[in-house]
Amino acid sequence: MLCAGIVGLPNVGKSTLFNAVTETRKAMAANYRFCTIEPNQGMVTVPDERLEVLAKISGTQKIIPSVFEFVDIAGLVKGASQGEGLGNQFLGHIREVDAIVQVVRCFENSDIEHVMDTVDPIRDIEVVNTELVLADLDSIQKRRTRQQKMAKSGDKKAQAELVLLDRLEPHFDQGKHAFTLEVTPEEAALMKPLFLLTAKPTLFACNVAEDDLANPDASPWVQKVKAYVAEHMGTSAVVVSAEIESELCTLPPDERAEYLAGLGVEQSGAGTLIKQAYYLLGLRTYLTTGEKETRAWTIRAGDKAPQAAGVIHSDFEKSFISAETISYDDLVAYGSFVKARELGKLRTEGKEYVVQDGDIMDFKTFL
Repeated sequence: MLCAGIVGLPNVGKSTLFNAVTETRKAMAANYRFCTIEPNQGMVTVPDERLEVLAKISGTQKIIPSVFEFVDIAGLVKGASQGEGLGNQFLGHIREVDAIVQVVRCFENSDIEHVMDTVDPIRDIEVVNTELVLADLDSIQKRRTRQQKMAKSGDKKAQAELVLLDRLEPHFDQGKHAFTLEVTPEEAALMKPLFLLTAKPTLFACNVAEDDLANPDASPWVQKVKAYVAEHMGTSAVVVSAEIESELCTLPPDERAEYLAGLGVEQSGAGTLIKQAYYLLGLRTYLTTGEKETRAWTIRAGDKAPQAAGVIHSDFEKSFISAETISYDDLVAYGSFVKARELGKLRTEGKEYVVQDGDIMDFKTFL
């Protein structure tokens, strides 16, 4: 199962946020450095308002949402790539995740120590990014030494990899992440087994105070983070208050919307973060619904209909015939499967059909 790792400096709210999104108390959240040593792992439920709507259309009470994994990783500090603050161990933990959610502190609180003494989210981002880049730079330099020997013996793959390494090194020297380097499909395949930290897709989470939650874009820190990550990394930032999300977890689901409304907030920041991390991992959802249950199934972007069927049962992929398909928006517009069928809006898709997020599918197989 693919997973997203929560990273950042110590005391920026990583463990508090992890506990909130996983609705657990697995991670110790304390006001001192390195209160997290070993990674904490937890499953998160992907919010999907479509499921409730489909359940009403189908008249079913059982709803099963998509899930994936989050990992809470100990805080990095300046010098981590040289082993500071158990840096090598923590960098190894980051290497094992598939995407990165970097939490950035965008609030003042004299009761919570800041590892750099002052709040400066751009500086904090650059500290973390520098350590990841330096670790990757060291990794490719060691890799080059090994591959040069093989390349001299005529190994074509090693020769091609050396060309890629020659492109990556000056890129890293400029402080840039590997995922911002434009590569060919062949180079992308060569890069994958390098397990570069900066090749992982990255999303930023601006951890704000309660007072900033209703109008986060008014915060100068949030404005700076969004502009910085868009310009330098081509990615986005989500606004969340880890403390508020932690409090929400203690409330029954039906009281959470009322609590948020009292703060002037329409939806949970954690929910937005989970959805964006899900997409960041390249995951998508198709849906099934009927009298027994309404369910979200997780696939990878670009999966075809037989692969989607195989998520339900491996035998379904082998015995796939076709898939009766309709988009979520179309079904809601027509109000029922009966009406959609009468109007000829249910499509029969074959083996080459690329499943779209929100497709509602019913598979026909030899079984």
